[in-house]
Amino acid sequence: MLLDYETLRLIWWVLLGVLLIGFAATDGFDLGVAALLPFAAKGDTERRIAINTVGPVWEGNQVWLVLGGGAIFAAWPQLYAISFSGFYLAMFVTLVALILRPVAFKFRSKREDPKWRQRWDIALFIGGFVPALIFGVAIGNVLQGVPFHLDDTLRPFYTGTFFGLLNPFGLLCGLTSVALLLMHGGVWLAFKADGPVGERGRLYGMIMAVATIVLFALGGVAIAMFIDGFNYVNAVDTNGPSNPLINPVERVEGGWLANYAAYPWLMAAPIMGFAGAALTLLALLIRKAGPALITSFVSIFGVISTVGVSMFPMILPSSTMPNASLGVWDSSSSHLTLFIMLIVTVIFLPIVLAYTAWAYKILWGKVTAEYVNDSQGPAY
Repeated sequence: MLLDYETLRLIWWVLLGVLLIGFAATDGFDLGVAALLPFAAKGDTERRIAINTVGPVWEGNQVWLVLGGGAIFAAWPQLYAISFSGFYLAMFVTLVALILRPVAFKFRSKREDPKWRQRWDIALFIGGFVPALIFGVAIGNVLQGVPFHLDDTLRPFYTGTFFGLLNPFGLLCGLTSVALLLMHGGVWLAFKADGPVGERGRLYGMIMAVATIVLFALGGVAIAMFIDGFNYVNAVDTNGPSNPLINPVERVEGGWLANYAAYPWLMAAPIMGFAGAALTLLALLIRKAGPALITSFVSIFGVISTVGVSMFPMILPSSTMPNASLGVWDSSSSHLTLFIMLIVTVIFLPIVLAYTAWAYKILWGKVTAEYVNDSQGPAY
């Protein structure tokens, strides 16, 4: 093989982060726009303007979510088995909310009845707000450790409950996720929508930028003062077998800060999270929606990267059996599987990126009232 096992595991840890960031940066503004719909758009025409800023692209953006789920399944099978079964009810609620979105897009304009359209607007709001909240809640629970254990044959047993996920820190992370994606959605409306919708999007984008900074800071304080981290007790064989039980893990007070002490340059991640949101606020204040879209992405990159570099090399710690915690070096697929997947990714990921760039180029420009009210046009 051209690459050793350690390198492949590290590459796939990075690629998993890339896919999650790609989903948050693209489908994130879809979720944000949907959640802002009742507030940023008044009346049917304005709501159609908001909907049509994301209507042509949301389906392609969701590819990143599919790719992320597929990558977890193939590269980190134990992570897939535990998280998708343990968080089953939460994921079911998320999927129901996500399913409401395309149905609402397709059916909203089938009738001109205001009540009919209002109901679908509520469905769009649910389809934007609920996934944004639950994704953040899930991350908050991962940082605290998930209640699961493994038997001698590595069979996972999840012992938590759905309502157990709704703990204070989990909800704090959920609200941070909501603020981050609503900021992104507000920026997208300011960039893409014409007239009052774009102006309200700018206003809500600024409010959510401030909320992102405050909530992200509160999360950092909670991590430093109240949330234990998880670290390996001994040095780990980074080329060793995928068996978490052979590497003892312990809970450590302030353990999620250890990587920053060892590698201070990792502070670039949280700095990007704060600076991106602050620069987004500034760009929106001076009505520069294009730069704001870039800085909003920077904030998303920084916030998600902060979680990854804080936990590394842990992926899914166990709160009830720390020795069962899944890490980068002991829970991946085989060397051959990771290598074949990497070849496939090298071939197809550039195609996905090129197609996405082409689609956005074709759909460039602001959505106007004239466009959505043209009976001959393709608008929702």
